[in-house]
Amino acid sequence: MKQLFTFIICILLVQVVKADLLNPNLPAVTRADTNLLVNIAPPVVSPFQNVIYKRRLDSIQKEVQLDYNEYVQSYIDNYTARRDEMGRMLGLTRYYFPIYEKAFRDVGIPDEIKYLSIVESALNPNAMSRVGAAGPWQFMSETAKIYGLKMNEYVDERRDPVQASYAAAAYLKDAYQQFGDWLLAIASYNCGKSNVEHALEKTGTHDYWSIRELLPPETRGYVPAFIAVNYVMKFHNRHNILAQNGDLAIATDTMQVNKFVPLSRIATALGMSFKDLCVLNPAYRQQIVNGSAAAPRMIIIPQIDKQREAVLRAAIDNLNAPIQAMGPIHYVPLPQPVELAFPSKPVYAQANSAAGQPVVTGPAPAYYTTQKGDTLSDIAGKYGIKIADLLQWNKELGSNTTLSLMPGLSVKLGKG
Repeated sequence: MKQLFTFIICILLVQVVKADLLNPNLPAVTRADTNLLVNIAPPVVSPFQNVIYKRRLDSIQKEVQLDYNEYVQSYIDNYTARRDEMGRMLGLTRYYFPIYEKAFRDVGIPDEIKYLSIVESALNPNAMSRVGAAGPWQFMSETAKIYGLKMNEYVDERRDPVQASYAAAAYLKDAYQQFGDWLLAIASYNCGKSNVEHALEKTGTHDYWSIRELLPPETRGYVPAFIAVNYVMKFHNRHNILAQNGDLAIATDTMQVNKFVPLSRIATALGMSFKDLCVLNPAYRQQIVNGSAAAPRMIIIPQIDKQREAVLRAAIDNLNAPIQAMGPIHYVPLPQPVELAFPSKPVYAQANSAAGQPVVTGPAPAYYTTQKGDTLSDIAGKYGIKIADLLQWNKELGSNTTLSLMPGLSVKLGKG
């Protein structure tokens, strides 16, 4: 009897080990703190658990291969169970996807790769990973420089959805030209081209699934997650996932600014919340638009009428003049994705243009005498001074950078 019992236990153990070998747990991606794959341990499933998923993926496949297997199914199961989170993503796509689509179309990248940004950052332009990758496309600083993204004390273009999308498109096009396969190009976006190249050399194969086990753990889940996000975004209604209206569900326009101008002054002229304007323009690190005649900067603003546009132009052209008081802006709802007026030429190609200069040229005076309507933010922008420095030199004026100062005050513009 003991021998029979021992034999049964051995058989059961063999089956458990066999199941583990056939269906290993998928690793979680931890590239960005806001990444949809953080801390995910997808459930183990049998290959081709449900043929309907394969048929649906086949029906939406265009240029990028959307394979179906147990790894993809695991991420589909996980994402379709997170209805609120995916519904929020759907709402944000109404604003961000037209930006991505234009950049990808200009550079020649398949439209469906836009879903990769959901895996990267959950469509959060302020996402920052534990290793320093930033923005909606999670660029590391060195890679960002290679693809023409500017990073200085005033701006971090990794956070700019327009600039970063052109840079991501350029990287992916380079990777595709090297590997000739979109899934390999996508894998290289996560782990680097050299890792993919070495894995291909070791196996002698030329597809992602053949080299998957030789790639870093993060990348093993990265491509299946990308395919799963494609599925969920296309078939969300089949899983009772509804789009949520977010703060960015408004029609927008663009404006070129050729001076150093605080975003607070622009927000006042528009009659909108300073916070809302910063959400539309996440790349400006000090909330100052560092434009110049030689290198104007682009800002995103809500659609406005001609009267409000005239007020905004006047506020930018004459930084010393008080801003005409206007009522709150009436936001134009965004009923469907719209084409935004971005430059037809890829912005990253302008990376070597001259650096912007403050609107006031030459040495700044030691003091500035305030005029009616001046704020500390206005003064910092006018003279190209860091707001933190201006506050340090003028502690007696308080820390509110958007509060109008009394006329006639002397504001220090340096340490002296």
